[in-house]
Amino acid sequence: MSCDIANGRIEPCKDAVGGLDAIYIINYGDYSYPVDLTYNPTNTDVIDDINNVTNVYKFELKGTNSFEQTINSSRDNGTTFVEQVLVANLKKQDVATHKMVKLLAYGRPHIIVRNRNNQFFLAGVERGMDVTAGTISNGTALGDFSGYTLTFTGMENIPANFLNCSTEVGLKTVLSNANIVTV
Repeated sequence: MSCDIANGRIEPCKDAVGGLDAIYIINYGDYSYPVDLTYNPTNTDVIDDINNVTNVYKFELKGTNSFEQTINSSRDNGTTFVEQVLVANLKKQDVATHKMVKLLAYGRPHIIVRNRNNQFFLAGVERGMDVTAGTISNGTALGDFSGYTLTFTGMENIPANFLNCSTEVGLKTVLSNANIVTV
């Protein structure tokens, strides 16, 4: 049967950490799915190349940010899909970010997520990620959060693919030397 597994898993070392370092936004439609994606020949859960992307927009993250993937499977319906939820806190308000937040809410970008273990994932690979919730907060007390909290949600057939890189230089190679824009 095609859904039978072929390996087990040993208990890994305790050397991983939680959290996110950055997200990289690719405007929806900047690549054609699946034509512009090259998968690793020995592991189709890994993407080696993303072609035809000109610009990728980097958002550095600090503090409380998360990326969760929930597998939803129904024996009755014979269906399985993965809900991908990214929560990004963008500190400090300014006119440029205000406009970007508005445009992100209107669009459905693909999002590369970089965790603190230097692993890169492509979320919303086929259908993109929608902003499903968000707040623009000024806080109450002097030390309260002031900025934007955005929740992106995607629904895909599979979990977010790993990208074949562990550094931003490697990411640039996977993106066929697309520009990584920060400001």
